[in-house]
Amino acid sequence: QFPSDYKYSKEHTWLKVLENNEALVGITEFAQSELGEIVYVDLPNVGKQFKKDEVFGSVEAVKTTSDLFMPVSGEILETNAALKDHADLVNSASFTDGWMIKIKMLIISEADTLLDAHAYESIVN
Repeated sequence: QFPSDYKYSKEHTWLKVLENNEALVGITEFAQSELGEIVYVDLPNVGKQFKKDEVFGSVEAVKTTSDLFMPVSGEILETNAALKDHADLVNSASFTDGWMIKIKMLIISEADTLLDAHAYESIVN
């Protein structure tokens, strides 16, 4: 259910480490299922920096709004432009096309503090 090559936070965000200390960030399948139908995603501007566990944006579902927390300290390199018109990608493809931000990780070792797929799965079950 949860990709084994991703890292997970207790706040239900995932981190997929790429090359050159870059990573993609999104919310987990569990998080989107708890929120319900997502209608809007509020994401930060490119160039903005956030510390680990800081709020970097929010997702708005039909019945609620939820903050998004940075899994590691990072600088925003890119936001997923497709989410502007298709926020529902977070529901239908939370681990792939529904990614939210691409970051440059500022403190690489913070990724080691995140959960692996097995540990995350035990938290949500």
